[in-house]
Amino acid sequence: MTKLKTLLGLAVLAIVVACEGPEGPQGPPGFDGEDGVNILGQVVEVENINFDYLEGNLWTSTPISFEEVGITEVFESDAVLVYRYDGEVELSDGSTASAWSQIPQNFFTAEGTLQYVFAHTFVDFEIFIDGNYDLSNIDIDFTDNQLFRIVVVPAEFAQSADFNANDFNAVMSNLKLDVSNIEKISLN
Repeated sequence: MTKLKTLLGLAVLAIVVACEGPEGPQGPPGFDGEDGVNILGQVVEVENINFDYLEGNLWTSTPISFEEVGITEVFESDAVLVYRYDGEVELSDGSTASAWSQIPQNFFTAEGTLQYVFAHTFVDFEIFIDGNYDLSNIDIDFTDNQLFRIVVVPAEFAQSADFNANDFNAVMSNLKLDVSNIEKISLN
């Protein structure tokens, strides 16, 4: 009787494993990608950004379109990150590296606090300098020939648990982008 149960069990198993239902409907077609194009993020370095003083104690850059700096497409849901160049720093091995700070970025001067902030749409971005004192005479080191890196990150990627927007090098690593490939744009 045990052999009969075993044979019957094997027969049922063979029938169940061999069964296949009808093929489901085909899904919608995906978008064709271009070889070598990273759809996870875009980064550009924009130099020679100058700020103009506005009445009301605010400095502003002119609005800069993403198209103008070579960023091909930005969706309303994308995250836009802006980093300001802080200069070269010496590393422990004696070499140097560029230091970048994510904005908003605060500076504490003898007069008070000033802060770089930015606003963006899916078409353009603008960078501001705001403060809690009269900014009409701040040092031109804050207002002239500034260098920024603009990073556009798709929202799905920016919301992942391991995404650290505070560290530019970590952002580049997560996006699998190489710093040597960042396009440099000069606004003149």
